[in-house]
Amino acid sequence: MMAAMLIAVSCQESLEDRCAREAKEYNDKKCPAKVLDGVTIDSLVFDRSTHTLNYYYTFSGMSDNKEMMSKINPRKILVDELRNSTKVQAYKEAGYNFHYIYFSASTREKLADILVTEKDYK
Repeated sequence: MMAAMLIAVSCQESLEDRCAREAKEYNDKKCPAKVLDGVTIDSLVFDRSTHTLNYYYTFSGMSDNKEMMSKINPRKILVDELRNSTKVQAYKEAGYNFHYIYFSASTREKLADILVTEKDYK
């Protein structure tokens, strides 16, 4: 019985390991992927040292517009989505950060760089 308990405990994955594994699996299976018309997720990268999930997107077509990006206030949209998301609940409970970087397909310039921290989504 004790041996089974020790094996079970040693096989448990830390939250950091889980996050790194899930990000890698997401990249391997889904990236790049069209999210919406004109929006592609290029990659998802977990930074273990800062507990940050970095989401890299490319905007094309009508979405590839820096002026529009500033008018729609993507930060507020992202914070609201994170507050309501159950998919990343364990990461939110652990105080992880969520970093969204949007690039233009036409110019390759950065359209937005938004870091959402625990104080934002709690």
